[in-house]
Amino acid sequence: QVQLVESGGGLVQAEGSLRLSCAASGRTFSRYSMGWFRQAPGKEREFVAVISWSGGSTYYADSVKGRFTISRDNAKNTVYLQMNRLKPEDTAVYYCAATSLTFATMGKNFGSWGQGTQVTVSS
Repeated sequence: QVQLVESGGGLVQAEGSLRLSCAASGRTFSRYSMGWFRQAPGKEREFVAVISWSGGSTYYADSVKGRFTISRDNAKNTVYLQMNRLKPEDTAVYYCAATSLTFATMGKNFGSWGQGTQVTVSS
């Protein structure tokens, strides 16, 4: 298990940008693939992006492709989500999560979760 803490959320106008960070505890961070998920009020949690343990592979939900970028710094035990050209429909609580699988996009395959950070995009 790894402990995760997200930060960087806030209120931003449409077409603006935010960068989320997720700091992980423990010395085994580099063994995990990391994902970002989000949950809007009244909606189910949805996959946003995932990055492999090395950072060499990434995958995005269609809704964010071309606007969001996931990256990681294993030396700092941190994964990032750069969000550009934000839209009101991106408003949600964003969670980072860790999986020991090589690659995963379903939430049930992630064993460790952060507490979430709120992102609100105004029109």
